[in-house]
Amino acid sequence: MLSILTILLQISTSVDTTSVTTSADSLSLLDMVMKGGVIMIPIAILGFIATYFFFERFLYLNTVTKEKKEFVASIKQYLKNADIKSARMYAAQDGSATGKILQVGLEHIGKPMKELESMMESAANIEVAEMEKNMGYLGIIAGVAPMLGFIGTISGIIHIFYNISQTDNITIGIIAGGLYEKMITSGAGLFVGVISYCAYHILQQRVNIFTLKMQKDVFEFMRSILTPES
Repeated sequence: MLSILTILLQISTSVDTTSVTTSADSLSLLDMVMKGGVIMIPIAILGFIATYFFFERFLYLNTVTKEKKEFVASIKQYLKNADIKSARMYAAQDGSATGKILQVGLEHIGKPMKELESMMESAANIEVAEMEKNMGYLGIIAGVAPMLGFIGTISGIIHIFYNISQTDNITIGIIAGGLYEKMITSGAGLFVGVISYCAYHILQQRVNIFTLKMQKDVFEFMRSILTPES
């Protein structure tokens, strides 16, 4: 009986010790960020900038790509009825990128077809450029953030080995303890870089999809001018 109690006490003590050790060794996200060093500041700034540009562009694209239901069909109907004035007013009230492009086309109806196509193409290029505005910063951050993280890690490793050379004290604890702290910057930089990379391509894909739709709408508009009876 005594031996059983002794074994139970040993198990309980072992569990308590493990629990205390685990609690002491646990590392929160905030602790990791703080241990990353000064290089974490520019990485964090880049993360905030990337987040701002993503949501700013996302909301802008939601606005300019949202057009009225059956918008092009309504324009075609106005043209079929030879009511260009109403078509212009309807396009001006839409507010979408497609509406602005077709509005330019409606304002130049009656001019040579090549001139009309040129004006609408210029308007389309301007709208696409407006959609892609500031998106380039996301691409830059996607490349710069991981490099900043690697710089932080390399500088930390250099610092660790410099201290070792000064003290002649080489232990696994010293090397591993300093190394995991410095690799936090690499992890943070890669995280910001991946998020920025994904954000850039998500926005770019939305622009590409809308550009294709816009080209189809412009084609339908031009065809309705050439064959208004259709």
